[in-house]
Amino acid sequence: MTMVSKTALGIAAGICGTLFVGYCVYFDRQRRSDPNFKKKLRERKFIRRANKAKSSKPDVKLPDLRNHEAIQTFFLQQIQMGEELLGQGDIQGGVEHFGNAVVVCGQPNQLLQVLQQTLPTEAFQLLLQRLPEFSRVSYLR
Repeated sequence: MTMVSKTALGIAAGICGTLFVGYCVYFDRQRRSDPNFKKKLRERKFIRRANKAKSSKPDVKLPDLRNHEAIQTFFLQQIQMGEELLGQGDIQGGVEHFGNAVVVCGQPNQLLQVLQQTLPTEAFQLLLQRLPEFSRVSYLR
């Protein structure tokens, strides 16, 4: 009798497993045949990337642009932080801070000329690439 119940149990488990796999295949086919599937997939991927970028990038608060002393202090802090991070090998972080300094600088072209002479080529090129992003962020604040 135990032989029959083990066999019956094995058959029942096999049937349940087959039904489950069949349901998974059916559901996946339905999901993939949906005309909006790829669009939804891209949207989720974009949202995940945006959330990751937002959480990994610290939000820097720009000073009051009418307060000259606050701007000067912020500028010097950003330059110092950029130099420290570059010295530690964190090019991305250093470029972040140099970009913030360029945004609040009264004479950004002269600052960029100085940075071109003092920064490693890779860091300066990255700064130039990301400059529009820094400028756009400053307008949003």
